[in-house]
Amino acid sequence: MPDKETRNERVYLSLREEILSGAREPGSPLRTAELCKRFECSVGVARESLLRLAERDLVQERPMQGFRVAALSEADLRDLTEARLEIETLALKHSVREGDAAWEAHVVGAHHLLLVTPRADAPQPSVAAGKAHGAFHTALLEGCRNQRILAMAYRLRDKGELYRRWSVAEPAGERDVDAEHRGLLDAVLARDADLAADRLAAHLKATHDVLVKGL
Repeated sequence: MPDKETRNERVYLSLREEILSGAREPGSPLRTAELCKRFECSVGVARESLLRLAERDLVQERPMQGFRVAALSEADLRDLTEARLEIETLALKHSVREGDAAWEAHVVGAHHLLLVTPRADAPQPSVAAGKAHGAFHTALLEGCRNQRILAMAYRLRDKGELYRRWSVAEPAGERDVDAEHRGLLDAVLARDADLAADRLAAHLKATHDVLVKGL
């Protein structure tokens, strides 16, 4: 029998994956009874997972209506991108300045996985491609030692991945995303924090411009 902490984490991670992979649509209800049956867990475990996901802005709790997968909107995407430009670039600067050799190796490995993972069938990215993309951007930040900055950056990244999953894919040839990712990697390995932050900001802005067209 798994202990309570392990069981709670399993339910939380499984539900998070279902949301980020697109198995549950934005705005769709998350009923406690259904979750208890699906994950073979108690009401308390299901509710704790939902509250944790609400803290990550992937789930919304509405009075008298219960929990739902977070809704998406153009206004929210704009606010999200503005926040990411402030917080995520700050986390990356810390990461470049503070990350060790093991962190560097992890970033290189995540970038390689991103390159070799097959991309998407239109109009949406494949689940594997989405995971590889998220893993690379997460790895970029993992050298940051300020846990409060890092926690905020991760929360914003999760919501960004939700938008990527549900927005129509960008037209072929509009961007060279591989070159953008390679530029980020090069700046990180050169330990140029300001250049890495500038390239991440440009990447986030370009992504926003594409995603907003597909909402």
